[in-house]
Amino acid sequence: MQCRDRLRMMKAGYSIVLLAALILYGQEPGPALTGLVRSAEEGPMEGVLVSAQRTNSIVTVTVVTDSQGRYSFPRGRLEAGPYALRIKAIGYELAQPLTAQIAAAKTASVDLTLRKTKDVSTQLSNAEWLLSMPGADDQKSFLLNCVNCHRLDFITRSRHTAPEFVQVMERMGGYANQSTPLAPQKRKAQRLLENRGESLRLTRERQAAYMSTVNLREGSTWKYDLKTFPRPHGKGTQVIITEYDLPRKTIQPHDVIVDSAGIVWYSNFGEQEIGKFDPKTGKLTEYKIPITKPGWPVGELGLRSDRAGNLWFGVSFQAAIAKFDPKTEKFQMYPLTGEFNQDMTQNNMASPQSSHVDGKVWVQNNGFAMIHRLDVATGKFEDFAPFRNAKEGENHNIYDVIPDSHNNAYFTDFYAEHIGRIDAKTGKISLWPTPTKGSAPRRAQMDAEDRLWIGEYRGNRIAMFDTKTEQFKEWEAPTPYSAPYDVTLDKNGYAWTGSMSSDRVLRLDPKSGQFTEYLLPRFTNIRRVFVDDSGSKPVLWIGNNHGASIVKVEPLDE
Repeated sequence: MQCRDRLRMMKAGYSIVLLAALILYGQEPGPALTGLVRSAEEGPMEGVLVSAQRTNSIVTVTVVTDSQGRYSFPRGRLEAGPYALRIKAIGYELAQPLTAQIAAAKTASVDLTLRKTKDVSTQLSNAEWLLSMPGADDQKSFLLNCVNCHRLDFITRSRHTAPEFVQVMERMGGYANQSTPLAPQKRKAQRLLENRGESLRLTRERQAAYMSTVNLREGSTWKYDLKTFPRPHGKGTQVIITEYDLPRKTIQPHDVIVDSAGIVWYSNFGEQEIGKFDPKTGKLTEYKIPITKPGWPVGELGLRSDRAGNLWFGVSFQAAIAKFDPKTEKFQMYPLTGEFNQDMTQNNMASPQSSHVDGKVWVQNNGFAMIHRLDVATGKFEDFAPFRNAKEGENHNIYDVIPDSHNNAYFTDFYAEHIGRIDAKTGKISLWPTPTKGSAPRRAQMDAEDRLWIGEYRGNRIAMFDTKTEQFKEWEAPTPYSAPYDVTLDKNGYAWTGSMSSDRVLRLDPKSGQFTEYLLPRFTNIRRVFVDDSGSKPVLWIGNNHGASIVKVEPLDE
């Protein structure tokens, strides 16, 4: 008996020594969880997303099957404990619910069998609905407006007639941008330089007539085939995705950024606070933002930092911008003053990136299609109206404002196709149309060479505008209706963007023009994209604006 006990102790001791040696020399003792994914129709399946969430955890880790149908979770990504397993593969579902028990220093193996789903419509992304709907792009592209607040199956599953859709659109038009079905907020007034009057009435009637042809008004099935995109393959399978659930479904993490200490900060599009999240501990701290305009919609949008590490953001319908000092945890509010603080005022963006040059912060005013410049020392604003002389019926929407290294302001005209510039010294305003007409440039970011990288939302393209040569270059996204919202560059020269409609993030190699697409495990409404370049490899961080989660995307091929 004593001999057997001694032998067991010797074996256990040997295992511990072997594990320590493997870790010491950088060799992990095999994956934490692995397996094969297959179906009767395809056999081993490439491009299936396999997600594992530990019981009572806010963290879900996802990997993707390779060309042999195998998946593998690295040892350090799953702690010991019980995990629920999920999959994402369009047209398929798990044949039965599965779990995995992860143990330290042991590899768990779980093979997954998939079966055809009975109702593929429940799996379609917004982009796949648009792909499926009949008609030309100019008939249905207006639906890209709808995904700002809700999924498109709210429309396709409805039974409204055309006149009923007109009533719905009139009601929807009265909601603020940050409204969702869970938390609608009424706007006080319409933006100035946008469609209105008889033109708006005719537009709504035309759009309502189209929507009544693609819903379930006349039966229980759609009169068109439901189309889907291919599953990931090749480089698109070489990724680890980590998702952190936030505590309330009403939190809308619009802009997500990471500071030098690895702390994640986000703006909450629908609530009056910003969030601080530690991905190592899972601790979330929320900071209430002072109300500057009681009774107006709440929530904030653009979140950017100055050189000193202060966080600046637009407080939208509160008609103010705010500075938050992470060290003192104090806010300083800068409410807009004068004639441009009215019912329609909407300050979404504050851009302090080059404020160290002259002490000025650029501010966008969506309600007036204007730009303001804040003197931080005095708190006073200067006003710039690029479209002051717009003709009647001419529509504009200044969406973003971005400074170059000299603190000249560049801005995007989301309603049309213009990139603009305001000279910081002279105030001179210049405009350039994008090569793609009606491209709807939305968010943009300036790189270290003063090149402006732009998401062309309706153009389905990434664009780069060289501010020195005043020349554009565009790259069309490979997936229809990706509708790039924002673009950022990583340290390896890749350009990243995300989609509000396709549940994908895209990485572009500007030299070759090649895109790599990474499918995400859940319905994901992406706005700002942020790359953390502090590690050996770039890591993308995004917010799921309608899913109340923060998402980290780690490519494994670079």
